[in-house]
Amino acid sequence: MKYADAGVDIAVADAAKQRIRHHASRTFTPGVLGGIGGFGALFALDNKKWKEPVLVSSADGVGTKLKVAMATGVHSTVGGDLVNHCINDILVQGAEPLFFLDYLAMGKLDPNVVEQLVEGMSRACRKAGCALIGGETAEMPGFYPPGEYDLAGFIVGGVDRKKIVTGKNVKPGDTLLALPSAGLHTNGYSLARKLVFEIAKLKPDTYVAEVGNKIGAELLKPHLCYAPALKDILARGWVSALAHITGGGIPGNLQVSGQARQNRRRRASAIIQHGCGDDPGGSTAKCEASGSGFEAPARKILPHRPHRAGRLRQSPRQVFRLAGFVGRA
Repeated sequence: MKYADAGVDIAVADAAKQRIRHHASRTFTPGVLGGIGGFGALFALDNKKWKEPVLVSSADGVGTKLKVAMATGVHSTVGGDLVNHCINDILVQGAEPLFFLDYLAMGKLDPNVVEQLVEGMSRACRKAGCALIGGETAEMPGFYPPGEYDLAGFIVGGVDRKKIVTGKNVKPGDTLLALPSAGLHTNGYSLARKLVFEIAKLKPDTYVAEVGNKIGAELLKPHLCYAPALKDILARGWVSALAHITGGGIPGNLQVSGQARQNRRRRASAIIQHGCGDDPGGSTAKCEASGSGFEAPARKILPHRPHRAGRLRQSPRQVFRLAGFVGRA
């Protein structure tokens, strides 16, 4: 009996790895030592870049958004979603991405699907200046139903110790700004799929006038990467704290991000106002924020000093084409 008789095709796996190597190598930065295929990936820190470098790491997945990708046959977007989600997580502490690794598992390897997923990760990594330095592709017959797979990502970034964003400088009166998402990003898909596909009985290619799109395409809208928009103001030290709004919404992530805990002694808390995107002056409501259904919820919140508002609204412009006033600390 051969390995292929058990459902593992080594020749197909080798073909898939060649495609992975091509896309991954396009992301390599000067810090990468060697190539894809070793037992471990090597990365050299640039000692001239940071006086006291601190590594920041995170791991995450795409969740049941993968089910939508499988139903539509579009897989490259969720590859990019995975990278961007992980980048945003470490961005909260002021870190910039250095390298990324992925884990991909399916019952029977499909090189075309593998390539779509890795191409999406590669594209997102290149945009962020992050190296796709390695990963694991597993063929597991009998473990996953035909056509299904799972995907996870692991990221390591760097920040100078003195520039770590901890939230310790948040003060009462600080303004809360929110950058909007493109959609649900990578959270809430179990509920969304239940409502859309089971209760409403829609198909992925059903056109929904309210969102102006086919529902499958709408649900696959990308998880945005906020690093380019925030890079400049983070470097200037103008941001007191950050929260990546994922599972748990605004209340949950403002709590778990660490800012709330670090400010308990000063009893600083977030007051969210209705009319997200409006200037200060709207009606105030404590602890309330919309984001259900297909309303685009805020995905990145940053407090900053009110006296800096004038400068911030001029530089960088990219932030304030997107950001809106949502409340105060």
